[in-house]
Amino acid sequence: MISIDYDVIVFEENETYIAYCPELDVSSCGHSIEHSKEMLRTAIRLFIEETEKMGTLKDILEESRFKKDVNGRWLPPRLVATELVRLS
Repeated sequence: MISIDYDVIVFEENETYIAYCPELDVSSCGHSIEHSKEMLRTAIRLFIEETEKMGTLKDILEESRFKKDVNGRWLPPRLVATELVRLS
């Protein structure tokens, strides 16, 4: 399997934690922050494995603006800020 870096954003909805990878638009949930991140790691691993089998992984990563570094690891576009904004 390839080596890939990705960002994780965790949301709380009622008593469930949602871990989300914005670059790949993949999410998963759990009963704690760590559990949701573990479940996301599994979801991304399965996503990578299946898209590799279908031969579409490279295209998906390039469309998502991932870049390969000199060691062959796929790096995501850099998430530089998140902010809660109110529109009134």
